Amino acid sequence: MTTQNLLSLTLSDAQLSAIDTALNDLESHLSGLAALEAGKRRSLARMGGKSEAFCRQALTALEQNPQVVPPSLKVTEARADLDAIDRLRPRLQRLQRLTERAQDSETMLGSDVMSCALQGYALLKVAGKNQGLETLRKELGSRFAKGPRSTPPAPAPGGPVTLPQHPLIDAA
Repeated sequence: MTTQNLLSLTLSDAQLSAIDTALNDLESHLSGLAALEAGKRRSLARMGGKSEAFCRQALTALEQNPQVVPPSLKVTEARADLDAIDRLRPRLQRLQRLTERAQDSETMLGSDVMSCALQGYALLKVAGKNQGLETLRKELGSRFAKGPRSTPPAPAPGGPVTLPQHPLIDAA
């Protein structure tokens, strides 16, 4: 029986304290960042990769031709927003890479723990019967207990019949 060990990571109290201090500092410097509700996020016009060149050209054209721009169109504010994007983006990319590495590390560590726990549970099932561990094994086994299956609703009389999907057949 081989034990999985995808990652070994030890963080000292001093390292965790330094990380917390750095995160607090980062949060204080980025206090101007905003959060959106999901509905609002979906409803906003987006400047995606393909739109960015258009936006940059439009702003430049508007700045070069102020005589056609009404005061209600906030070109200066839009330019400041674009400049903020340009300054924030490299930092955001670094944060995203760091977050991805942290999430991957958490996944690997969790997989190591789960692999060991499953192997240990298998040992308890076999060797624990004569060791007075049956109650503990049953408690651990509750993680694998299947709850009652829900019955799909019956089709309306004369309505279409929906057949259950099979993961191997319907995967194509």
